[in-house]
Amino acid sequence: MNFSPNESDFYTYLLEYASKRGYKLNPDQEMLERIIKGMIKIEENKGQRYCPCRLVTGDKAADEKIICPCVYHEQEIAEHGHCHCYLFFAE
Repeated sequence: MNFSPNESDFYTYLLEYASKRGYKLNPDQEMLERIIKGMIKIEENKGQRYCPCRLVTGDKAADEKIICPCVYHEQEIAEHGHCHCYLFFAE
């Protein structure tokens, strides 16, 4: 994958997080790269790595719930085998 240093650091964090939780990252490398690059762009524009499949509302308390990994990902993985944005998958 062709990552900037910031994207590479985030990728490493995501790998470690997924491993500790018993998840895996999206096996489609092209899609995974697009998700990570998109979240870094969101961070550059909004100041946080918000989930790319959620809308930032401007309400700080509500928006904290959608900082990746968002509060919804565990339930989504349990129900569907992956989170809504297809970043994390069940092992």
